[in-house]
Amino acid sequence: MTPLSKILHSQRFHIYSGVLLATLFGFFAWAHFNKYLETGEWTLLLVILSETLTTGFFIFRSTPRTVSVALSDWLVAIAGSFAPLLLRPATWGVFPAASSLIALGTLLQIVSLLSLNRSFALVAAKREIKTAWMYGIVRHPLYACYFLVFGGYVLVHTTLTNVLIFAATMGFLWVRIQREERHLALDPAYRTYMLRVPYRLVPFVF
Repeated sequence: MTPLSKILHSQRFHIYSGVLLATLFGFFAWAHFNKYLETGEWTLLLVILSETLTTGFFIFRSTPRTVSVALSDWLVAIAGSFAPLLLRPATWGVFPAASSLIALGTLLQIVSLLSLNRSFALVAAKREIKTAWMYGIVRHPLYACYFLVFGGYVLVHTTLTNVLIFAATMGFLWVRIQREERHLALDPAYRTYMLRVPYRLVPFVF
């Protein structure tokens, strides 16, 4: 096992990464809850719930059987996961009705996380391969949900900073899909799953 691999598999890394994510989430939740108290906009609570679920499942994730030790994979995964925590509520949105996308995305995210359970991961890693529920429809339902939640968020809370964060997040997620599938496809069982569920994000489209 290489020195980097030892670090990534260590309990200390698990704890420190969880603390960092929890800290960023705390600032994110505080900003959005204060805005909710000011405006009464209920979708802000859904955004907090969405990120609470992601943070919680990450902290209590299971130990992977294999995990990528490529530094680029880790940088992309960390940047893509932490970037949305930099989003901040605004006083204006180009399309306020997009709050419905936040609601839909959060609902589907809950179902996706329940489907995934403790097999949640940031970086390309092999845990128990999930094929039921949402994972029987598309291979990356969580990423599809993030697109709905954060896309709706930017339309409701439109600022240049939020737009740039959204664009960066989606770019990182696209790269993560490529890296994760390359790693998981080393397992014949996952290659069979890819043939059975050919769509990555949108059923019958992509």
